[in-house]
Amino acid sequence: MKAATPSDASLPVEAPRDYKLLVPREWFRIDLMQDRWRAQLKTFVDRQAEGRRVSAEITQNVWATLRNTAEVGRARGALELFLLTTTRDGRLPASLIVSLIRLRGTPADPKEFAASLELRQPDGSGHRHVSVVDLQAGAAVRVLCATTLDVHVLMPGGAGYLTLSFSAPLTGMAGPMERLCDAIAGSLRWVL
Repeated sequence: MKAATPSDASLPVEAPRDYKLLVPREWFRIDLMQDRWRAQLKTFVDRQAEGRRVSAEITQNVWATLRNTAEVGRARGALELFLLTTTRDGRLPASLIVSLIRLRGTPADPKEFAASLELRQPDGSGHRHVSVVDLQAGAAVRVLCATTLDVHVLMPGGAGYLTLSFSAPLTGMAGPMERLCDAIAGSLRWVL
């Protein structure tokens, strides 16, 4: 299947029913579409504190931050949350939130979307790099910052963008973490 691009946008392309994404086994998956997501998140936080000398305050702060992140994500179309602990002290893990962004007000052309994101860049924030890349799943807008990487993949059939929002608050988004996130984004496939 070929994703629609501006040059062949007139061709009929079916919207996908679902997507497939390869995420390493070490990443804990939370289905934000299910009512049990809070229990799944609590399980993750408890497992990370188990057997470690993690204070109750840190555990509570991590739980509250992740819960709030999930709730805000759900309100904005988040479908899944993946978490990877990269530290031994129970602090905030690396994460991936998969969301659906409808095209309401968002340009359908990835180059136009990238340009609009460039315009929204706050003054003096030269640490953000916006580009358009071609993935197996189609054209994507890639936004790289010091601790985050967002990949907005144009969905076939004009459904919107599937957004993969990676965050690595402790390790930063460079070197191995950036390559891992790019590999995960590159694994995206559509299910028709």
